Amino acid sequence: MLTRTDNESLTRVGPGTPMGIYMRRHWIPFLLSEELVQRDGAPLRVRLLGEDLIAFRDTDGRLGLLDRYCPHRRVDLFFGRNEDCGLRCVYHGWKFDVTGAVTDMPAEPAGTPLLESVRIKSYPIREWGGVIWAYMGDSASVPPAPPQLEWGLVPDNARLVTKRLQQNNYAQSLEGGIDSAHVGILHSRLDPEKAHLPFGERQLSVSDRLPHMGTDKTPRFFVRPADYGLMIGARRNSGPDSYYWRITQFLLPFYTIIPRTSEDDPITGHAWVPIDDENTWTFTMTWHPKRALTEKDIEHTLGIDVPVLNDGSYRPQLDRSTEYGLDRDMQRLRNATGIDGIGLQDAAVQESMGPIVDRSLETLGATDAAIVAFRRLMLRNARGTESDVAATAQNPDWYRVRSAGVVLPRETDFVAGAAPFMAI
Repeated sequence: MLTRTDNESLTRVGPGTPMGIYMRRHWIPFLLSEELVQRDGAPLRVRLLGEDLIAFRDTDGRLGLLDRYCPHRRVDLFFGRNEDCGLRCVYHGWKFDVTGAVTDMPAEPAGTPLLESVRIKSYPIREWGGVIWAYMGDSASVPPAPPQLEWGLVPDNARLVTKRLQQNNYAQSLEGGIDSAHVGILHSRLDPEKAHLPFGERQLSVSDRLPHMGTDKTPRFFVRPADYGLMIGARRNSGPDSYYWRITQFLLPFYTIIPRTSEDDPITGHAWVPIDDENTWTFTMTWHPKRALTEKDIEHTLGIDVPVLNDGSYRPQLDRSTEYGLDRDMQRLRNATGIDGIGLQDAAVQESMGPIVDRSLETLGATDAAIVAFRRLMLRNARGTESDVAATAQNPDWYRVRSAGVVLPRETDFVAGAAPFMAI
């Protein structure tokens, strides 16, 4: 468990908070490229790390991210005109370029000194890997590039990136992403022919390709620190002479990579990006290191992802207002939750904790070792706010790693034994 003070430090990400300051030292993904394609198109409202912002693509294709409110009379720039390389407030015509400079004040006298003295808050912004990124930290310490995660390095046809809204703090979602222990329970299927038997005797693995997840439900965790974050090994029995290792990567400040089931499968990862303290953008990235994604790959990814509304909100089609589509007959006969889909099952339990769970009330167990290590690492980094530089942000090549799911002899060190499967 955490003290309530530490829980506040872990979860609060707004301006001036220790965790907010730490996260702002990294490039942060916040839009899909497809959301901001048109030059001189409609600006987009953005909420990121508790700040209200406005994003636009100008006449020359440059991207801008500004304070959402005009510094003159605080009018919402969502209603502004995106034209001639700038965003113009419709109230009195003040116009701002992508750097935050004022380029026109038609209602002010000619030569007004306000043209030189007034600026609107702006953040560096760039497009890479099918995603649009912002840097919200100290302008003197802008990282050289976004983290070189493998999904950003492959060709467009080898990558699929989606996102959805999740209505809880980022840490609740991320902790689910590094918690291999829940997979064999929450995501388990049930044998309907054994409805008369106790739950544990009816469970099937989440997938026929992951038999170890169903046969050994009490993994032992081994956590190794890494330059980029944490390497988390969950060990399960796989016969008398071997273990199945499910090795998950946590990469600072909010990325995870899920182990794949075979070398030819695509790889999946997530970015759990804080919108504010109580809401998260869950990005799902699926990619293949050596080939284009097939229709089967994409169907599989969309099958475990959460379908969203087709209105630009990226809100799930099913959420707590519809009980996530909970079907009690399905729960009785076919799966543990009665909810269809791995992503939706995760969202249901994570949102059920409330917007920010009170971790001082938890009772942690042996399989929570990765959760404890994550919290300690994040709090240690957040407390280092006197530094102007985050080492991970300044070393984007540290992120060139993979996860792995592999059977190894019992005497083999899991990091050394899995290294060939994790190499890029």
